[in-house]
Amino acid sequence: MRLFEIAAFAVRGLTANKMRSGLTTLGILIGVASVILLIAVGNGASSAVQQSIAGLGTNILTISPQRAQPGATAKPLTTADASALVGADSPDVKYASPVVTAQATAGYGDTTYAISQFIGSDPHYFSTTNSAVAQGSLFSDNDVQQARKVVVIGATVAAQLFPGTDPIGKSMLVNNIPFTVVGVLATKGSSGLQDADDMAVAPLTTTQNALTGYGNLTQIVVQAQSADALPNAQAQVTTILNGRHKITGTTTDYRILSQDQLLTARTATTETFTVLLASVAAISLLVGGIGITNIMLVTVTERIREIGIRKAVGAPRSSILGQFLIEATLLSLFGGALGVAAGMIGSQFTIAGIKPVLVPSSVLLAFAVSALIGLFFGSFPASRAAKLRPIEALRHE
Repeated sequence: MRLFEIAAFAVRGLTANKMRSGLTTLGILIGVASVILLIAVGNGASSAVQQSIAGLGTNILTISPQRAQPGATAKPLTTADASALVGADSPDVKYASPVVTAQATAGYGDTTYAISQFIGSDPHYFSTTNSAVAQGSLFSDNDVQQARKVVVIGATVAAQLFPGTDPIGKSMLVNNIPFTVVGVLATKGSSGLQDADDMAVAPLTTTQNALTGYGNLTQIVVQAQSADALPNAQAQVTTILNGRHKITGTTTDYRILSQDQLLTARTATTETFTVLLASVAAISLLVGGIGITNIMLVTVTERIREIGIRKAVGAPRSSILGQFLIEATLLSLFGGALGVAAGMIGSQFTIAGIKPVLVPSSVLLAFAVSALIGLFFGSFPASRAAKLRPIEALRHE
């Protein structure tokens, strides 16, 4: 029997029960679409992280305190440490901005909003982190020296507290303390996990005096003279801090991260996240394959007499085997094609703040796997049908 005739038998078998075939196809559709869409979401998150970190510049070092080893005493980072990092001993360091962060709830009129990042620093913080002002102005060194209660807010905070209103010059309450808005930062966008515009920056002295107290720094942000000078700047910063913290061994009470290290760490995290999502989606494909086996076994059982008649009139085992294999493969291919279409359409929408980035290889892989699933999970029912003896099949009620 020619392949075309076997395929025609298979198509007639599938169309004989459209509801059953449709539901089986749905399982493959969901699995394929999930694989494509979740990989796209993971890839989009990775791209957003890379853009977010690249937006800070390629010549940035972030110094954070680190817990000391048992038996050792850890010295905190201080404003004196930040001041010491800029000078004759560190010619490759351009700026070193001390940073403190506070838990802050802002209010204006009847509206309150919990700000994700409330930062206290100096005016150099804005140039160091590539934070441009969109409205108003930034605060000055004089504002820091006088501890004035002024604040520069991000676009998200401005939209939440001052919808449709110019916030410049208005007074908002931060933990019930009045701050005057002097500027609004330009939009940076979201990385999916964190909104870079959900922030506010006030003078360091003001933040310490009103919110955090005059304690330790959360971090020090260092800007090198250029991207090429970053390794030298890191070495100079390490030497200065080791001297100030009386560090003689290899264990330090602080940690220095460059943009490359930060990008590598976050990229590794998002790649793990993507693999996890793809694994969960692959389970959907496996369930769809099991569904094909189940439905094909039912189909074989229902058509035992038909198989017996065909074998009795001379149909070879290969034609019976081919018919049911083609049926299973057509189900998976049709479901795979619909799944590809659904995944590509779904990737056009923003999901949980992340713009999915479609990966062509994932589309091809998901479709190929759906075809293999049809062959693999359809082989057992097809083999069972092909092994039926004509006499036993004809006796089946």
